[in-house]
Amino acid sequence: MKEIDTKAVRSYLFELQDRICNALGREDGCGFREDAWERPEGGGGRTRVLEEGNLIEKGGVNFSHVYGDGLPPSATASRPELAGCTYEAMGVSLVIHPHNPYVPTSHANVRLFVARKPGFAPIWWFGGGYDLTPYYGFEEDVVHWHTTAKQACEPFGQEIYPSFKQWCDQYFYLKHRAEARGVGGLFYDDFNAGGFDNAFALTRAVGDSYLEAYLPIVQMRRTTSYGERERDFQLYRRGRYVEFNLVFDRGTLFGLQSGGRTESILMSLPSLVRWKYAWHPEPGSAEEKLYTDFLPHRDWA
Repeated sequence: MKEIDTKAVRSYLFELQDRICNALGREDGCGFREDAWERPEGGGGRTRVLEEGNLIEKGGVNFSHVYGDGLPPSATASRPELAGCTYEAMGVSLVIHPHNPYVPTSHANVRLFVARKPGFAPIWWFGGGYDLTPYYGFEEDVVHWHTTAKQACEPFGQEIYPSFKQWCDQYFYLKHRAEARGVGGLFYDDFNAGGFDNAFALTRAVGDSYLEAYLPIVQMRRTTSYGERERDFQLYRRGRYVEFNLVFDRGTLFGLQSGGRTESILMSLPSLVRWKYAWHPEPGSAEEKLYTDFLPHRDWA
């Protein structure tokens, strides 16, 4: 078995964080501020945040590399063989919440997890993906997003994109609302198919294609005029984002249960959000169209 090259993965993740922050910072006109941190139990990271920019209301791009002697319940619940293992986890995770309601929120992450137990071969896998959360849907934007995702996956097998797309649809779903969080994209976990080199190459393809998928949408929609109605709907829909991250998101649960840095874990939450009681969009409105035309799962690519 090929040795797990954690140094190469860490180097790539550092470079990816730099590249994404530089590109989004140029687009916004304001730079990200960096907060380097250490974790008492082992490891640390670089959190980069941009707040109240020209384009981005709240955005965070976080690198973390943590390790420890015991895994939290969120990691061992579905993998009991990991009980008693030491672990090492590293990744880049980002969420971008723009000011303009016509620019979608986007989320992406890529990560490597390694568990070790004396006398046994390491257990490792990659995970990650990206998903798009529009407030006002445009079919050409969603087609571009999914087409870019599909093209990134195609060199690794025709079955990869459909599998990861379906996984994303199922994962980013608010069961208590019977409603998708957004229009999906890619999601995968526990991935080690084809060995380390293949799994790492696929993860790089996913990470590298995020900007190709997102920036053209940002550039197309950022100057669209909006008013109080659109802003109000954006803040309402952000509530769905918060609900998912705090109730279902595996990364959030792992970070909090493993004693991670709370400020970095919760950087994904928007600055402003609004909940309304039993609210429904007006029939025939642009807001209703999000529910009828975009949130139901579709084959976009």
